[in-house]
Order: sequence, then structure tokens, then C-alpha cells
Amino acid sequence: MSTPRTGSIVFDPTPLTEHVDSATLRDWARGPGREVLSPSLKRPWLAPLMVIVSLFIFGGIVMAIMSGGWGFGTSLFTAQSVGDVLTGLIVTLPPLVFIAVLVTAVILVITKTRSRRLRAYRLDRFARANGMSYLVERPQPRLPGMIFNIGGSREATDIVRGSRPRLVEIANYQYTTESSDDNKTIHRWGYVAIKLDVPLPNIVLDAKSNNLLFGSNLPISLKRRQRLSLEGDFDKHFTLYCPEGYETDALYLFTPDIMTRFIDHAAALDVEIVDDWLFFYAKRDLSTLDPETWAWLFSTVHALLDKFGQWARWRDERLRVDAAAHAETHTAAMSPSDPLEVAAVAAATAVPVAQTAAVRPPPGVAKRGQRLRRGISWPVLVVCGVFVLAWVGLAFGALMMFTRG
Repeated sequence: MSTPRTGSIVFDPTPLTEHVDSATLRDWARGPGREVLSPSLKRPWLAPLMVIVSLFIFGGIVMAIMSGGWGFGTSLFTAQSVGDVLTGLIVTLPPLVFIAVLVTAVILVITKTRSRRLRAYRLDRFARANGMSYLVERPQPRLPGMIFNIGGSREATDIVRGSRPRLVEIANYQYTTESSDDNKTIHRWGYVAIKLDVPLPNIVLDAKSNNLLFGSNLPISLKRRQRLSLEGDFDKHFTLYCPEGYETDALYLFTPDIMTRFIDHAAALDVEIVDDWLFFYAKRDLSTLDPETWAWLFSTVHALLDKFGQWARWRDERLRVDAAAHAETHTAAMSPSDPLEVAAVAAATAVPVAQTAAVRPPPGVAKRGQRLRRGISWPVLVVCGVFVLAWVGLAFGALMMFTRG
């Protein structure tokens, strides 16, 4: 297979599709694979062994049944009537079916385990071929994005990570939510995480192309008054949310050339900027064995990487104002009465306050810009209200018919 180019980046998808024999897979698992495989995949014999142990545990029961009904089973060959044949089948078939099910389970477990190891092998080889690293799984990933702080049983899988020219991580992710003790829902996402140079305000680009019937597919709802309209065709592709008071900052970050890059390359993905991270989200696996998916992701990331350097110059002027207010409050709180103490305090605080007014603020975001405020999903609320009213109406109608009858 030829090595395609994604922009100016050489992209090698060969390991995703090349033939792999059993010996190669076994040698990899004993060598480089031990660095990335989970315990269950390092010991592929463990799962089949558990099934075999179950076979021996239930073997006693099976043998007891078979020995107790052997006389009836042999009667299949010497049956004198239809009743004898049916009796033999009833006693003999269950143990045989039970054994067949267990043997099938062992084969399926072995096949699934090999498939998982083969997937890990391909992604590991793919990552190494493209100057990246691979890890099968990481429970409870410590990332600040919105999908990483919901539900339980959080786990990132098939993690492909690169560090040049900046840290980029592409992986799949899932978590569970419970509506009751017996009703659990598994939510699956794919994500791309890109490390930025400085913390930025919490900004969300909700892609319109992947919205659901009743609105956004994002796992949380955001207050509508945080929406900001941008120029050109950007609003046709994304709904932008930024903290109230940070509209000018959002316009500084999303210049026309950056908006064009997002429209051309990331219109199918939801985007979140939080702290010093940028995330792309999709409601499907992004770390896959599909070369076309990886070509698209490489193209998207590299189309935006050179633009993120512009964001490194952004500073939150509110930090300067807050620092000045803090210095004044601190000075007032001291309130010395001795004239000599007054002069000493003035000398000690005059330079910092002056510097606060003149020096550029340090990297960071004021508290009110660090997180967007959550809201209520009005379309879902309206739909639920309609269903409730319809149910009440039907119940009332049935009650009236019953009363009249």
C-alpha cells in the first residue's frame, strides 16, 4: 500500500491492514506488547481457563445426570416403544447440549481474545510507524473535558498519543449512567485531546451536523445566553458558547482564518476548549482500524496545529484587575494609625500596585471564565411536557367514559 500524504504530513496506515500471522502476534505479545497490553491480554489463556474450570465444576453435575440416566440413554438403542425413546432423549440430551455450549464458549473466548490482541498489535504498530505511542486502556482518565466528569466506570481505550509538535491524544471513551438500580446505560465517545500553550476560557463549539432530533448531542446543556454569533458561515456549522463577558476574547481567538479551518476540517465534531486543552468529541470510536478515519483525524489536527500558536499570546485582562483589587483590599485591611507605619505600608505596596497596572497579566483565566454555566435542555423538557399532558388527557378521557358508563 502506498503511503498517502495528509497535507504536508507523511501518514503511514500500512500496519492497520497488513497481514499478521500467529507467530508474529505471539512474539509481539511477549516483547513490545507487554508494555501496552492489559493483564487479561498479556495472559490470553486466563479467560479460556476460567471457562474450562467452570466445565470441571459443573462436570460433577453432568456426570451425575449422565450416570443416573445412562440406563435410559442406552435404551435408545434397545428401545421397545416410543416412550422409551423419548425417555432416553430427555435424560441424555441435556448433558450433551451443556457440554457443547461450554466447548463453544471456550472457542468464542479464545477467538475474541485473539481478535483483541490483534487489534492492539495493529494500533501499536501503527502508532510506532507514525512517531506515536499506544496504550490499550486507562481507567479514570484525568482530563477536564465535559465527557470525563459524568457517570461512573469511566475508561479510555485504544489510546494513541503523540508529543510532537505538541501533545495529542486520540482514544475511545465510555462511561455509565444509572436511571435505577437495574437500568444502566453505557455512553461511548471518541475524542481527540490537544494540549495548548496557555489556559483559555471555557468555549464550546456545538457542531450542528451531528445534532439529534430534539437538539444537541452534547452530554450537558448550556445556558442559551452564553451563545455568541460569529461572522460568515460559521453559525451554519457551529453554535458557539462562551462565558458571559468573554465575547471579545472569543472573537480574538476565533479569527476568520481559524474559523475557516474549523469549518473545513472539524464540522462533524463537537469542540471544547477548557483550561489548557482543546477536545474534539464524536459519538463513535475515533481510534479504529480504519485508515480513512485516521487520515481524516491527522488532516484535522495538523490543519489546526499551526494556528494554536496565535492563542498562546492571549491574556485575561481580568487577572490584572483582580490583582489590583486584591492589592488595594490588602492595603486597606492593614489600616495602620501610626504615620511611620502608613509610610512603610505605602512604600511596600506602591510598586506592586503600579506593576499590576502596567505589566501584562500572567497566563491564566479568571474564575468566571473557567467554566460555562449549565442550563436546561428546553426541547427535551417540552417533549416530556407534551407526553405528560397527553397521558393525563388520555387518563382523564378514560375516567370520563368509565363514569358515564
